[in-house]
Amino acid sequence: MRTGTETKINLTLIRHGETLSNARGCYLGRTEEPLSEDGIRKLYRRKEGDAFACPAGMFSGPMLRCIQTAKILSGGKSPIIIPEWTEIDFGSFEGKHFREMEGDRDYQAWIDSGGTLPFPGGESREAFVTRTWKGWDRMLSYLPAAGQEAEATEVCAIVHGGTIMALCSVLTGGKYFEYQVENGEGYRCVVLCRGEQRNLLGMECLEWNIIS
Repeated sequence: MRTGTETKINLTLIRHGETLSNARGCYLGRTEEPLSEDGIRKLYRRKEGDAFACPAGMFSGPMLRCIQTAKILSGGKSPIIIPEWTEIDFGSFEGKHFREMEGDRDYQAWIDSGGTLPFPGGESREAFVTRTWKGWDRMLSYLPAAGQEAEATEVCAIVHGGTIMALCSVLTGGKYFEYQVENGEGYRCVVLCRGEQRNLLGMECLEWNIIS
């Protein structure tokens, strides 16, 4: 069990590199798809700067595109996998471009709901956010107990765009879709966790900046 009452986390969230479906603007959720050649080249070019300064150990969602990105950015090291950080299940929208679904009643209903309805045959945003935060708890279990770490614990996570929106909207109290980022972009946040459990009710986002 953790001890202490407060932990500061310097959190870097990066969306995985680009795949062919991402480049085409298609919904890509549970389908396993590798990074495209162009997506890999973009990551290596951006790694030459300091935007991707990541600790030697990092966390990642379990899907191939996240793991590939993590290994590129960490110089080949394998990340710690957080199973709950799989992308949202888009159901019948999977693999489709929004233009293909113009006039589709299910798609229009989802749009009209502001994206709050469950994807047909897939997952609701509410269930996805809940699952994402279970992954946050799992991530915390790998970190040093409060009082045992340095002034701040450095955390880098390679995840999906949806995962970033779920985490940032809850941490900051902002709107879910405000935190959309392109492939290879993300956010740096300073998160203060209070209490032995370091749970959501005991957290405060002190600052956040986009990585672009």
